[in-house]
Amino acid sequence: MNFEDEKDYIMRMIKEAARILFSLMFGKQYVSVEEEIRNKYEVSGKSLDELLAMIDNGDINEAENIMLYGMDYKNKEDIAAAVLFYEYLSEKGEEFLEQHNYSKEEILDGLKQIAEKAGYGDFLNI
Repeated sequence: MNFEDEKDYIMRMIKEAARILFSLMFGKQYVSVEEEIRNKYEVSGKSLDELLAMIDNGDINEAENIMLYGMDYKNKEDIAAAVLFYEYLSEKGEEFLEQHNYSKEEILDGLKQIAEKAGYGDFLNI
């Protein structure tokens, strides 16, 4: 497997993890999240849009720390916000992520940790 194939594989894994988590939590097939639906989410006292703006500004680790600090892993809305956070982050290019000390592997790890803490970890290990 060459480097480019590995990056594509990680992206597919991220998208698949997001799809599985949404399907399990909400009982319907996940395709994509429309902007107005995404706007309703809040986690750790911040709107998802605020956290995504922090990503755009390069404050990835700070945004992730804020999100994870006050997250309720029993609350589907918090889990959904976290999944959307990581999915949005996965759409950033390798160069952007590297500039801000982050990687696609960390995104996938973050999704897996969210799933495990929320009780969905077994489904991502299939």
